[in-house]
Amino acid sequence: MKTPHIFTSESVGEGHPDKVADYISDSILDACLEQDKYSRVACETLVKSNMVVVAGEISTKAAINPEKIARQAIREIGYCCPKDDDVFNADTVFFMNMLTEQSPDIAQGVDASHAEGKGHAEQGAGDQGIMFGYATNETPEFLPAPIVFSHKLLIELARRRKAGEVSWLRPDCKSQVAVAYNEEGHPVHINNVVISTQHTEDVDHATIRKYCIDLIRDVLPAVLLDEQTEYFINPTGKFVIGGPHGDTGLTGRKIIVDTYGGLGRHGGGAFSGKDPSKVDRSAAYMCRWVAKHVVAAGLSDRCELQVAYAIGYPSPVSIRVDTFGTGRVSETAIETALETVFSFKPADMISQLDLLRPLYRQTTHYGHFTKGDLPWETLDDARLSKLRSLLG
Repeated sequence: MKTPHIFTSESVGEGHPDKVADYISDSILDACLEQDKYSRVACETLVKSNMVVVAGEISTKAAINPEKIARQAIREIGYCCPKDDDVFNADTVFFMNMLTEQSPDIAQGVDASHAEGKGHAEQGAGDQGIMFGYATNETPEFLPAPIVFSHKLLIELARRRKAGEVSWLRPDCKSQVAVAYNEEGHPVHINNVVISTQHTEDVDHATIRKYCIDLIRDVLPAVLLDEQTEYFINPTGKFVIGGPHGDTGLTGRKIIVDTYGGLGRHGGGAFSGKDPSKVDRSAAYMCRWVAKHVVAAGLSDRCELQVAYAIGYPSPVSIRVDTFGTGRVSETAIETALETVFSFKPADMISQLDLLRPLYRQTTHYGHFTKGDLPWETLDDARLSKLRSLLG
């Protein structure tokens, strides 16, 4: 039996400087895939004050304008108010392009063709690495409650800001939710909630505090909130200078926000700006998809899957399942069944999840595993049935 405990996760909004960088990188990726589905993209973005720098390696037949794409991405986030409102503005940022082509040494390992020393003609992994996927039945999203709640708060905050319901809201924001679990591992109470939101100079702290507490009560389950729940709203007292004006943003610095909020391990590789030949992204999506099937099939209450790759090699070098003591069958049996039902080869993962298309801008904000219509979030009835038949 588990020990009662509290677990906390955070989320960040679209205007957070790291998420601005992620969104620009994924926007450039999608622009390449719209014209050339075989584009190889590794795009990194740096944002600070009134500057945007894109760097990385792109090999594509697509004709794109990275500066135009970046300015549009910034505009969609909401940094497009009057020029005296924020130093970082879609129309006035200084843009620097430092993109080059992918190394041919890497390309020959990834390409589905023979090369000296490669030893095979299949598509290989774009890099070595370990990737994890996680699922739990504690929420309908098959995600841990703290990260789900943290995302939902900021999704609603952004909706209201973009709808013009509140004139003083600005794009940069963060949330954090601490959830208490009982001995059975079920969420039973929200101990505290943190929201920090950028705002205009003319609004007072009391107004911001009341508005955010009301939003929290509108969004989070009432059964988990009570008079013992604490609210920390803009705890510094003021948050006017935010976004890239207040802090530097880099692609790939919010990997825990992007995944499971710290519940479930992470291999370390970021997602945004990378095409699916990079297993940092495609294998992490695949592992999430497979772990979700294990839980949805009723084989366990929780499942974590680790898959490891060697650069240029077409098959994973190891696969491991951990059900944290909640499995109805042995982890070894689940591992064997998974290799029968799913293929973890890079080319096959791309095919199974239909990843050679411009869908990555949809993933940037509020977690890569929270949107039910993304292919790695969609359950396959035939695969569920096969898992049950193999392990029933």
